[in-house]
Amino acid sequence: KSEVESLIKLFDTLVAKSSNRFAAVGFDRNMFRDTLHSTFGMMDDMLMDRVFRTFDRDNDSCISVVEWVEGLSVFLRGTLEERIKYCFEVYDLNGDGYISREEMFQMLKNSLLKQPSEEDPDEGIKDLVDIVLKKMANVPFLLQDYDHDGKLSLTDFEKAVRDENLLLEAFGPCLPDLK
Repeated sequence: KSEVESLIKLFDTLVAKSSNRFAAVGFDRNMFRDTLHSTFGMMDDMLMDRVFRTFDRDNDSCISVVEWVEGLSVFLRGTLEERIKYCFEVYDLNGDGYISREEMFQMLKNSLLKQPSEEDPDEGIKDLVDIVLKKMANVPFLLQDYDHDGKLSLTDFEKAVRDENLLLEAFGPCLPDLK
């Protein structure tokens, strides 16, 4: 109860600071991103936008107090199952229920530091996507990927993460670190 009350107080403080059109009901994408950046050290714009969309359950472009508390509950204290579902939703860029090779490529390209080199950085990212898919392919797929079409369903993703927890944030950091 005290944690929920603290989250509500924090929400009210953030809304009070906000000078946007949603101030009466919550806060917008920019305020949310500022909070993710300043409180949790998130840097990746694309992932912060995806986290916003995952929190914004009713898709009204505003985080309400209920969405805030429910979202942070999973974000900060979620069970492994809840965190798997959350990360999958963040990574499923088009919301079709699969993480495709192209979505993996976009997230990895976005989250990897740009290193100056003579090599084409896109080639290295494609190689990394292949490695991730091969690692995921070692898991016996229960649904979609029998045909090796380069897409991961939630079930595929969950099985892979349960076998290797490091894969939970395989396509970029979208959860807070232990601090």
